[in-house]
Amino acid sequence: MSATPATARRSWYKRNEIAVTPWLFLAPGVLFFLVYVIFPIFQSINVSFYEWDGLGQAEYVGVRNYEELYWDDAFYTSLRNNLIWLLLYLLAIPAGLMIALFLNQTVTGIRLYKSLFFFPFVISQVVVGLVFTWFYDPTFGLLNQFLGVFGIDPINVLGDERYVTYGIIAAGIWPQTAYCMILYLTGLNAVDPEQIEAARLDGAKGYRMLWHVIIPQLRPATFIAFVVTIIGALRSFDLISIMTNGGPFGESRVLSFYMFEVALSEYGFRMGYGAAIAVVLFLIMLCFIAYFLWSMYQDEKGGR
Repeated sequence: MSATPATARRSWYKRNEIAVTPWLFLAPGVLFFLVYVIFPIFQSINVSFYEWDGLGQAEYVGVRNYEELYWDDAFYTSLRNNLIWLLLYLLAIPAGLMIALFLNQTVTGIRLYKSLFFFPFVISQVVVGLVFTWFYDPTFGLLNQFLGVFGIDPINVLGDERYVTYGIIAAGIWPQTAYCMILYLTGLNAVDPEQIEAARLDGAKGYRMLWHVIIPQLRPATFIAFVVTIIGALRSFDLISIMTNGGPFGESRVLSFYMFEVALSEYGFRMGYGAAIAVVLFLIMLCFIAYFLWSMYQDEKGGR
């Protein structure tokens, strides 16, 4: 018995409703992403070819802003500091994994330990910067109080160009480790217990169990941890602004802070030059993310 036209129309509407509904839910997020992420990227690339103070008439200068970057010592100092941030910030990933493995155990007071390790993640970066500024203070800071016990002279970490970048990075690693810990705790909940039991029957334990059974199952969490940590290292701004404001002598600058200085501070209101720095920073981020995506694709391809 053939379907009536009304029944056929209802069936057609139902099929199309199932196909369209997900896109309707995605539409607001996609729209916001296009307006507030994708469009500003292309706008920044366009502005980088102009000399503009943000208010007056923009003057097209071609690649002159990029040529000036090539000869700018402050740019290379910022780039060097960004690379230091990037290398040392990655220490948060294994640290977060180790803490997550500890917190995944059944021990007395585990809720208290989880709260203590989770605490740095929920506090503001401004608070973290102020706490570490007091911690490093050469007159009353806990660091120098501790060094004084061993007869070591006070060290002005934030006032010495040799130590300032490393001091700020240490402050940044504290909350970043907590974030990686949360990612790995979530990943550990998804580890297949049957694989763990099978590995135990085969005699695997300790390092072998961790390296060959647990870590491969934590690959999605590791990917997210790497991407978020790299982006956090490259766009570091809050702690530098709070703790040193780029000093001493501009030695703690990174690209994001230098971009702010040349584009929005009293140093010049050079929007085009700041946009050129932003484009360089974006390209560095894009290279790292593309590399990790390609690595994951190759791993998935090899695992099939």
